Amino acid sequence: MIVQASITGVFKMVLIIIGAIVALRFIGQLMIAKRNMEEERKLNERQRQAEKERSEKLKNFGKVNITGGGKSQSSGLKGDIQDVDYEEVD
Repeated sequence: MIVQASITGVFKMVLIIIGAIVALRFIGQLMIAKRNMEEERKLNERQRQAEKERSEKLKNFGKVNITGGGKSQSSGLKGDIQDVDYEEVD
């Protein structure tokens, strides 16, 4: 069997190759755009979180919060608390 190359066959093959390259570049650009949009969404979320934390800190600026406590607060025993600044004077 003898195979001969024709001008139309070569032209079709070149067009198919060019079309495949263009399609791959287009898909690549779409993927890059999607990745950039995801990164921008994450960045905006981090900025909103930071702004929320900042506003909470400014709202509570100068206020005293007592957190934690250990056994005495969780069990309701107030007799275990000692004043360490107390000095007995003779």
